[in-house]
Amino acid sequence: MNKKPSEWLAESLKYEDALVADLKTLLAIPSVRDDSAATADAPLGPKPKEALLKWEELAQRDGFKTGDFKGLVGYAELGDHDAAESVDVIGHLDVMPAGEGWTKEPFTPVIEDGRLYARGASDDKGPSMIAYYAVKMLKDLNLPMKRRVRLVMGIDEESDWTGMDEFFQTEGYPTMGFSPDAEFPIINGEKGNVSQVVRFNGTNGGTVKLISFSAGQRPNMVPGTAKATIETADTSAIEAALATYLASEKRVTATAEVTGQTLDLTFFGKQVHGAVPETGENAGTYMANFLQQFDFGGNAKGFLTFLGTAVHDDSVALKIGAIKHDDLMGDLSMNIGIQHFDDGQDGFINLNFRYPQNTNPETIGAAVKAALGADFEATVAAEGHGQGPHYVSGDDPLVKTLLDVYRAHTGMPATEQVIGGGTFGRLLKRGVAFGAMFEGVPDTMHQPDEFYPVADLTRAMAIFAEAIYRLANED
Repeated sequence: MNKKPSEWLAESLKYEDALVADLKTLLAIPSVRDDSAATADAPLGPKPKEALLKWEELAQRDGFKTGDFKGLVGYAELGDHDAAESVDVIGHLDVMPAGEGWTKEPFTPVIEDGRLYARGASDDKGPSMIAYYAVKMLKDLNLPMKRRVRLVMGIDEESDWTGMDEFFQTEGYPTMGFSPDAEFPIINGEKGNVSQVVRFNGTNGGTVKLISFSAGQRPNMVPGTAKATIETADTSAIEAALATYLASEKRVTATAEVTGQTLDLTFFGKQVHGAVPETGENAGTYMANFLQQFDFGGNAKGFLTFLGTAVHDDSVALKIGAIKHDDLMGDLSMNIGIQHFDDGQDGFINLNFRYPQNTNPETIGAAVKAALGADFEATVAAEGHGQGPHYVSGDDPLVKTLLDVYRAHTGMPATEQVIGGGTFGRLLKRGVAFGAMFEGVPDTMHQPDEFYPVADLTRAMAIFAEAIYRLANED
């Protein structure tokens, strides 16, 4: 079959209302990982599991052969289950916490001015459902498939990728595939990803006492809000200093509330995706930058100095000596995603690095440790779900086909590219990210008022449909 792009789009438009309705159903589920509510049946919390079950229900409604892997991964198949070769499309149904700054209700999807607003609209429920409907359209058209097509949905992409490696090891790896979890025209290279975590005891010692300090919810989010509670005999001095600081530092705002000798401080920056920290303003490091001038002692002093000087306003880790660049993958990036201090208790700082091929977690960890200084009694270790750099050559037929489809549908030039973000595409040796954010659309992933343009739903669906059809049939 040789449909023109306009014909693929015409077919896609027939599904727009159904796609929007099903997508809204999924967006209304606040599928944020919640370990505090985990059970044996829902190890990531009840809401991610609810989203997965709802998606599996939709696939069963539409006549797909479906499967569930340990309540962590769902899949739907089109074509011969025993085919020697296969194509996987891998999305995710978990979402980031809503965070601060929304003007809409994050889990009440709404369309305004041609935009569908909700947490997950662009990352990744929207693109995942676009891909789902693309495969549904191929199924409804009863088009031939030489290779099996499998839709795979995870529910822990935003944290530890729980269950995904085991799923592929158990159920089999495809010949090739893509994740609709980034942007067009293609992402065929992804930097390595490691979190170096600084752990310490929350000691004090000066005339000013840091009772608590908290910023960030996830390693891969730039904190948009930070809060601290301070005890001091002279709260007015801190209030005056804050006014002076804000008068010269226009990139953040802050408030201070005084109760006796206690001051509650809140800083407001700009929350963005941790893969592009240079586009945000880290409220926590700004707050530490301000507070470090006062007479703190113990690890409170080291904590504030490290955050406020060594890693503040430095997305490439130049000041701590972890900076790296290579011509293929570009610069290492650093996001200080979670910052936590409680007087007398254990504290931690999570530094999330996206790194090119010419460095490694050990080298990065050594740089962090060296930067802590002798006055900060702390340990440093890589924690969480780390991944090495991933790259699929631009000469691979997978990359060439996807770029060819994109050019045909958009008339736009298209070349390979590398990003700091990580997608499920890197789980496959021949895996990339493809869509679904079009060029020129503001990137609101991990940000307040996340949205996806309604007109782009069927536009991306047409591209996905032709791309999947061609991958499933071309030699």
